[in-house]
Amino acid sequence: MAKKIGVTMEVGNDGVAVITISNPPVNSLASQIISGLKEKFQDANQRSDVKAIVLTGNGGRFSGGFDINVFQQVHKTGDISLMPEVSVDLVCNLMEDSRKPLVAAVEGLALGGGLELAMACHARVAAPKAQLGLPELTLGIIPGFGGTQRLPRLVGLEKGANMILLSKSISSEEGRKLGLIDELVPPGDLLTTSRKWALDIALLSDTAKALVHVFFAQRATSKVPKVTDVGLKPRPMKKVAVIGGGLMGSGIATALLLSNIRVVLKEINSEYLLKGIKSVEANLKGLVSRGKLTQDKASKAFSLLKGVLDYSEFKDVDMVIEAVIENIQLKQKIFKEIEEVCPPNCILASNTSTIDLNVIGEKTNSKDRIVGAHFFSPAHLMTLLEIVRTENTSAQVILDLMALGKAIKKVPVVVGNCIGFAVNRTFFPYSQAAHMLVNLGVDLFRVDSVITSFGLPLGPFQYISPSCLVVLMLGDLAGHGIGIAVKDIYAKAYGDRMFSSPLTELLLKSGRNGKINGRGYYIYEKGSKPKPDSSVLSVVEESRKLTNIMPGGKPISVSDKEIVEMILFPVVNEACRVLDEGVVIRASDLDVASVLGMSFPSYRGGLLFWADTVGPKYIYERLKRLSETYGGFFKPSRYLEERATKGMLLSEPKSSRSRL
Repeated sequence: MAKKIGVTMEVGNDGVAVITISNPPVNSLASQIISGLKEKFQDANQRSDVKAIVLTGNGGRFSGGFDINVFQQVHKTGDISLMPEVSVDLVCNLMEDSRKPLVAAVEGLALGGGLELAMACHARVAAPKAQLGLPELTLGIIPGFGGTQRLPRLVGLEKGANMILLSKSISSEEGRKLGLIDELVPPGDLLTTSRKWALDIALLSDTAKALVHVFFAQRATSKVPKVTDVGLKPRPMKKVAVIGGGLMGSGIATALLLSNIRVVLKEINSEYLLKGIKSVEANLKGLVSRGKLTQDKASKAFSLLKGVLDYSEFKDVDMVIEAVIENIQLKQKIFKEIEEVCPPNCILASNTSTIDLNVIGEKTNSKDRIVGAHFFSPAHLMTLLEIVRTENTSAQVILDLMALGKAIKKVPVVVGNCIGFAVNRTFFPYSQAAHMLVNLGVDLFRVDSVITSFGLPLGPFQYISPSCLVVLMLGDLAGHGIGIAVKDIYAKAYGDRMFSSPLTELLLKSGRNGKINGRGYYIYEKGSKPKPDSSVLSVVEESRKLTNIMPGGKPISVSDKEIVEMILFPVVNEACRVLDEGVVIRASDLDVASVLGMSFPSYRGGLLFWADTVGPKYIYERLKRLSETYGGFFKPSRYLEERATKGMLLSEPKSSRSRL
């Protein structure tokens, strides 16, 4: 029976590609083996389903090195073309510089070129009693795959030179002591351990890349075309008025005060004003109690606050930030009033998280001064400031607000104007997908657990958008009534891709308003962690009966991985629409915003960075299958389909269509 010679690759469910050398009896490196290795390494690095690579040999032997029979044939014929192609392309370009971690699983022997291949890997795991060495000098040749450089680096100059010059081999046990081998394991555990090493290195490598990406992406947000590059200088913001002393208004006021900016806080009556002032005071006391602020600095900050019930103090403010409830008529009235009472160069900003700024300012004559200053709650702690510009907002106003954001220790991200803007719009499918899963029969507490395991601080049924004035993230923390308030606005804008669930309304009817009254999906008691409330399951069952979407009336069966995909892939899909419409300047801005505004895990690099690591093609195909099963909520966007079809990353720049 003819010997089976070649190189194979198998990709497991864990994402590890095992590349195996087969050339009995010692898996020598013949020409076809070397060309096969090049082909498989190239393939593994290009495939989106491969996270890491393990290199091993068939039949209990790693590799005995180059086929010495070739040398005899060359000597006989004089035909040097019979020699295998020994170049840095394989060991340096494809192996050592591989984008994916590469681990050698060594058993039996790794000699000559075999050991050189192993040393070009990022780690080496070996079975006991494996023979390791570079015996080339016994044939009158020098190791040609980089062994003269890599071996001394791993075992030390003296030992390395001794092994090369004397062609002296060592055991894997000695190799472990010298640092040539990273771990010794029984032969039966060799591949399993090597796979784990490869995945661990991949995780560390991916985490480092992700964190570096977030760092530089955050720096890039300070560069806004036609704003920061046209020679304008920011104007000082010494006095700022905040309208509305609720959760957001008091938080914004606190952030300003902490940076020594005088604040005028306006409310509609004495009761609300007193509550607002006390909220600011509580914010400052909280920082003092946590050691974040000295008492002297807190007192100084609080002294810069002035509460008012009218516009008399607005005559010399540099900026007004409106932070009232999401009511269009109320906001329009306020903007018409402040236009009349504020100085002509005063910036007129809204903290709306939902409403189109053009609608808010349509009754004014100062559209160039109107801008969105969307803080995230708690505003004095969360670092993201989403600056929303319309087609009329002046570059000077944008620059001024960016400078103010930096002064109060925020990270400003400039975005375009639409319902929900960049962050809340991108994430509005998040809780809707979670509601769909629950109505399909998945346990809601399991959904929260899976999402927190993925890296978000809270699950969708615990959590509400940090902007508080919601993106339909109907969780316990901010109360469920808030989400209902803006549901119609989102439905009007994006109704063709929304999932309507009665669960929140049923929860409110049952007297559960989340953390506000101590009961929602969880029970909230002072001094203890939230506890799942099993009695809420009767409300869930009622919702399931009303939606009636469980196939055959039975709960669906899904893995944890599928839960993550069904919740986060629709978010990625909406992010693709945000990119396609030019709502953000660059994809990395949305990564920064997702990390700082929605607490997407920074070690995953932000939403789009993570999506690119998963692979646009995989996300597209998965959403397509889900849409065929569950409908238009999962329908892939045009942008995602285009990127998947063309093999492009979601973050790759497109032709300049940004509305910014």
